[in-house]
Order: sequence, then structure tokens, then C-alpha cells
Amino acid sequence: ELMQEYGFMGLIGTSLPMQRLYEQIRNAAASEAPIVITGESGTGKELVAKAIHRLSRRQTGPFMTVNCAALNEFLLESELFGHVKGAFTGAVRDRKGRFEAAQHGSLFLDEVGDMPLSMQVKLLRVLQEREIERVGDQRPIKVDVRLMSATNKNMEELLGQGKFRDDLFYRINVIPIHVPPLRERIEDIPHLIAHYLERINQINRKAIRYISPQALEAIEAYPWPGNVRQLVNMIEYATMTAKGDSIEPVDLPEYLFRKGAPAIIPSRGGKERITKEQLDATLRRFKGNRTQSARHLGISRVTLWKLIKEFGSVG
Repeated sequence: ELMQEYGFMGLIGTSLPMQRLYEQIRNAAASEAPIVITGESGTGKELVAKAIHRLSRRQTGPFMTVNCAALNEFLLESELFGHVKGAFTGAVRDRKGRFEAAQHGSLFLDEVGDMPLSMQVKLLRVLQEREIERVGDQRPIKVDVRLMSATNKNMEELLGQGKFRDDLFYRINVIPIHVPPLRERIEDIPHLIAHYLERINQINRKAIRYISPQALEAIEAYPWPGNVRQLVNMIEYATMTAKGDSIEPVDLPEYLFRKGAPAIIPSRGGKERITKEQLDATLRRFKGNRTQSARHLGISRVTLWKLIKEFGSVG
């Protein structure tokens, strides 16, 4: 079943930003055009690429990945295009590259913004000619691969600084998809916790049944710079420290409570420190109901109205 009650193709969330993402995934899967998936670290860019592959006509073909930031220029060339025996010291036999291995499937280039300029030239040629040459060989090999790339870098800045080729960017960025950060979809946090708590319970043989409202409030107040990946790590930590069958505030990592960390939710009666993303997410969660939104944020309806006016949010 591709569609789940609280998610889609392995991605978890029912918020408006995620619904938009799911629609983009469906549209991209119907095309053969190259894709660039942008988003902060930990948002799930590879999950998006896998979802597109599984919904596309290439679903029966392989899905191969390469992290462009993990390899130097020489190793990256060999990894992508393969090599022949004797091409360099240690090349004791012919080896297929990821392009060949992904034949009739999809190739996912993670952290494409970190690819050296010299490799960008070679990648551009492959996309133009639809053929590769193994390192140490001049015989062209035809490839039929759909390219999907991802980056957490600002590509416009890289282009402006001359660190990424314009012609390659326009070639790979036919379909741009942005994955929203967790702080812009806090209403999905309970679903994410329930999903990963069940998995972590199975792996670690724990029996944590629920998370207390106080603990959930602290979790939703945190801005999550590491996004879903950081949230999952936090859940695993909390399950290890929990004494009973629930996660309480005392079980949460200390960084959630450091001064200045939860710069989103105000303390009741204190100065409001709510971001536009938090306000918009709360209004969406309660379908624009200002009384429920104000109660959730711990502020008065008047303060909520002022914030809506200040941020230009739709309440």
C-alpha cells in the first residue's frame, strides 16, 4: 500500500507542506526529466527520491545512490563511471560504475553541490551524450538512467560563486522539489514520534507506549535544526532513559531545555517568541480556529491576532 494513514511512500506527515510535497512526487514520477531535491540536512531528500523511483515506470529497475561529498575527485569518477583492469594501481579487474549499475533505473546523486568542477564537466557530457567511458578506457557505453540529485546547499550562491556550472545546473534542475524543514510542519511531530517510537521499541525491545503532553510540548517548542534525523535520535535517546512506559520531560535530552533553544513557543505569561513558521503551522493544525490556536501557543486571542497581523499569516 503506497498511501498510509499518516504518510506517503515512507514519508510521514499530513500537514499542508507535506501534502504539497506528495503532489510534487506524483507529478515528478510521471516524468523522465532530471530532478534536483533541495532541503536542509535530515529532511529526508533520499526518501523523496526513492518515492519518485517507486512510482515511476522505472520502478522495476535499480535505484543506485552516490554521495558526492564522501569521495574525492578521482574516486568519484571511478564510482560513477567504473574502470578497467590496469587503469590505476589497485585496479585488478574491470568494474562497473553506478551509471551502468543503474541501467534502466534511477541514479541518485546526494550532495551534488559538493561535486568538483572537473567532474561536473564529465557529468554534463554524460547527460548530453547518454553514454559513459570507464576510467582507463575510451570505448563509449550507452546508458539509460534517470538522474535525481539532492543538495542542502544554496545552489544560487554556488552558481554566483562559480562553484557550480550554470549549464549543468539547468540540465539537472528541470524539476525542482523542496523538502520542508521540520519546524515548518510541527503538526506532523506526533505522527513522526508514533511511527519511529514503534520501530525503536521493536529494535531495542522496549515497551514505551506514549509520550506525555508536557514532553510533547517541549519537543514541539524546539526548532529542530537537524530535522527528522535529529528527532529520531532524540526519540531513541528518550526511550533509553525512560523508566516507565511513557516518555516524560525528564527523559528528554538537555539541549531541548537550554536557554534560548526553544525560541518558538513562549512561556505562559512571558514574552512571545513565536516564529512565523510556528504560527502558520499552528493555524493549519487547528484549521484557522483562533481560540484553539491561542490556547495551544499559551497566548491570548488578542496576542494571536497581533501576530497574525505582524507576520501576514492567514488565520
